[in-house]
Amino acid sequence: MKVNLEIDGQARQVEIDPADPPGQWRIRVDGEPVEADAHFVRPGILSLLIRGQSYRIVLDADTSDPALHIGSHRIPYRIDDPRSLRSRRGQARTDGPVTLKASMPGRVVRISVEKGEAVAVHQGVLVVEAMKMQNEIKSPKDGRVVEIRVAPGDTVAVGDILAIIE
Repeated sequence: MKVNLEIDGQARQVEIDPADPPGQWRIRVDGEPVEADAHFVRPGILSLLIRGQSYRIVLDADTSDPALHIGSHRIPYRIDDPRSLRSRRGQARTDGPVTLKASMPGRVVRISVEKGEAVAVHQGVLVVEAMKMQNEIKSPKDGRVVEIRVAPGDTVAVGDILAIIE
């Protein structure tokens, strides 16, 4: 797994792969290998051994400013997984019209906007039910709804155009 990690304002690229025996990890930080032995003592608390040094790391992720607590030090962090939806949203195209397409087959449950209505980035446009779960399709940018090509109750297939935002 490869993630972009920011610790105390310093950006790093971290690659983490499990190794044998369990608890051993192959870690590369900015391309440099780091050997580590890591075990979760309980959720949110990690016992970490790196280059003979032992660390007890407490994860404080339930706040708006997540941090790692190592001893008496509080170190803010941010993780960007390039595979995550949040990371892909940051790279959304903002010029020209954007087509919202169905990412899986399902049924349109609700349309939250009307043609011609202004929408904000990440605002819900419509809801598609797939595999008994309702998935809100959001606008990838600020704009105006140019076209809505579906209606509540319509069945959609992967790749079907649902709406166009300009």
